[in-house]
Amino acid sequence: MLFDSYHRRLNYLRLSLTDRCNLRCMYCMPEGGIPKFSHDEILSYEELLRLARLSVKLGIEKIRLTGGEPLVRKGVIPFMARLKQIPGLKDISLTTNGVLLTERIEALWEAGIRRINISLDTLIREKFERITRVDHFNRVWEGIERAKKIGFEPIKINVVAMRGINDDEILSFGRLSREEPFHIRFIEYMPIGLENNWKEERFLSADEIQRRLESLGPLHPVNGSGLDGPARRMAYAGAKGEIGLISPISDHFCPACNRLRLTAEGRLRVCIFSDKETDLRLLLRQGASDSELEEAIQAAIAQKPRQPAFSSNPSPRKCQRPMVKIGG
Repeated sequence: MLFDSYHRRLNYLRLSLTDRCNLRCMYCMPEGGIPKFSHDEILSYEELLRLARLSVKLGIEKIRLTGGEPLVRKGVIPFMARLKQIPGLKDISLTTNGVLLTERIEALWEAGIRRINISLDTLIREKFERITRVDHFNRVWEGIERAKKIGFEPIKINVVAMRGINDDEILSFGRLSREEPFHIRFIEYMPIGLENNWKEERFLSADEIQRRLESLGPLHPVNGSGLDGPARRMAYAGAKGEIGLISPISDHFCPACNRLRLTAEGRLRVCIFSDKETDLRLLLRQGASDSELEEAIQAAIAQKPRQPAFSSNPSPRKCQRPMVKIGG
């Protein structure tokens, strides 16, 4: 088992495969995008597999593949199949914006992926284009329907809640969790990166979201597992799906944090809100041994803070990297 200095068990690694994305979400990056890593800067699949194996050896049990948009990277499906074969890895899942899901869904299933998260901040096509700056809503929704038909479970839909942008759809998403076997995850709008259009007046706390959802009826707690992320899980009576509330700003889940992040260019981040990183790519390409890499990972974990450097004020100091460069 892998523990940090505050006796938190770390068993969850978010592995970013690329910083490239086929959307331009208003809370993530400017319309023109941001400079991309070169091909040589990002970790090769062999390097990713080596670090994944070492992480599992140390105690990681769950890996989530993120981006950018992971499905835009060439060769990603065979990589997933190889990752799935790592002994001791109990769970592998994928976060995607869903744009390429329809054309890749069968291959994902064949590679052994069963759990997917789809980022979808609105159920209205015109609003989707406003938020993402691309008119791909129908493609994303078709991908969700195909995933349901094939048998992916759970299918989680991630919603970044923003006042004045999509908060008028909170109840629509709540009803969707009743009617469909989807896990709707409401995520507080986070001030990540310097160009994410953060505005305090757009912030919507998880507690307010829950109060609005309860206008449809009582929400009952749902028991989780040791591999769960930070969501407070709940559901309406008789619902096919469930609700999750993720509150990194208003109610830090730091005491229960079980995760690490590895960026696409090989920097290990032990806290999403901290710019402190460990350059594992440098060690890999200097010929470091497995034991040296393990020591570097352990040393980074020893620096994992008890909580972020800011208070619960909804206008905290931003970390410098944009989310697309961290891994969602």
